[in-house]
Amino acid sequence: MPEKRLKELLGELREELKGVDDDDVMESLKQLEVNIEDLVDPETDSSENSAMDDAIALEARFAAKFPVAEQILREVVNTLNRIGI
Repeated sequence: MPEKRLKELLGELREELKGVDDDDVMESLKQLEVNIEDLVDPETDSSENSAMDDAIALEARFAAKFPVAEQILREVVNTLNRIGI
């Protein structure tokens, strides 16, 4: 059940970044969460959703500064790929 795993990964990501004092990082994370929630909600039109692009961009940003968060985002990207996003 990839949707459940995505929610778990987002929780892990939130936990990993909870002490980060960077508004831009936290806003990007919130936007990613909203986009992923929209993707897994069958009632929402997700044709213009940018969750995959957002996750890839965050993964690149986090590579040096937040290596654990970067690994979690890599798994998010892989999970999105598995569900056809």
